[in-house]
Amino acid sequence: MPTKSKQLALSGIRILVGRARHQAGALSGELRKLGAAVLEIPFIEIRKPRSFAPLDSALRDLNRYDWLILTSVNGVEAMWERLAKLRLTRNLKHLKIAAIGPATRKAMEQRGVKVDVVPKEYVAESVVRSLRRRVKGKRVLLVRAKVARDVIPRELRRAGAQVHVVEAYETVVPQSSRTRLRSALKNPRRRPHVVTFTSSSTVRNFAALLGSRQIAGLNEIRLASIGPVTSSTLRKLGLRVDIEAKEFTIPGLVKALVLAESSDAD
Repeated sequence: MPTKSKQLALSGIRILVGRARHQAGALSGELRKLGAAVLEIPFIEIRKPRSFAPLDSALRDLNRYDWLILTSVNGVEAMWERLAKLRLTRNLKHLKIAAIGPATRKAMEQRGVKVDVVPKEYVAESVVRSLRRRVKGKRVLLVRAKVARDVIPRELRRAGAQVHVVEAYETVVPQSSRTRLRSALKNPRRRPHVVTFTSSSTVRNFAALLGSRQIAGLNEIRLASIGPVTSSTLRKLGLRVDIEAKEFTIPGLVKALVLAESSDAD
């Protein structure tokens, strides 16, 4: 097989991107630059919580907190929308802020807010390691999705922090994707060579959209994970992990896809 140029390292590869509709562009754009044929079918939909009252209450009392922890760009966007509505965007100056990764940090910095801590690895356990010695006796506000892992609040409480968790958004299964997804997997001309997963939610929702019978027929499709937490969820649901990013970011996932394809070509 002829070696592909670096510019078109993914030429001829069909890749399914399942990020939320408004966020798919970043990953899809990078893949297309490398020659991939991208199919976007969202496995996840971001919705507002049933009530903003708990979040609004916490934001009105920001002066009571020492630390603010943000675990996603979605959390930043939802929180900032409420801060703007409440006219409280200037009330963050006294806070120490931790962001789970570079995309979350960038979302805050674009809004003129300094981020003090970004862990070495972009997972909850690394957030805990970065903050454990800094939060004893401190009041911490954690802004996150409705359903999320409890590693951060549990471990920081053990470290002596007072942790208040508030819901900024929730993720749901986009039912409109069910027919499109099943159709794409059945059609030889559209069937992806690779399916990408950028969070545990995308994995769980993918499984829910397909159903157990359909999942059993994925042997010819490679499954690509953004990192170990997402990989763990894939395995728990009986799915393989064929490709895993070493850096748990969208660029890291793209790099892992390119490396996997170049290995196959060799």
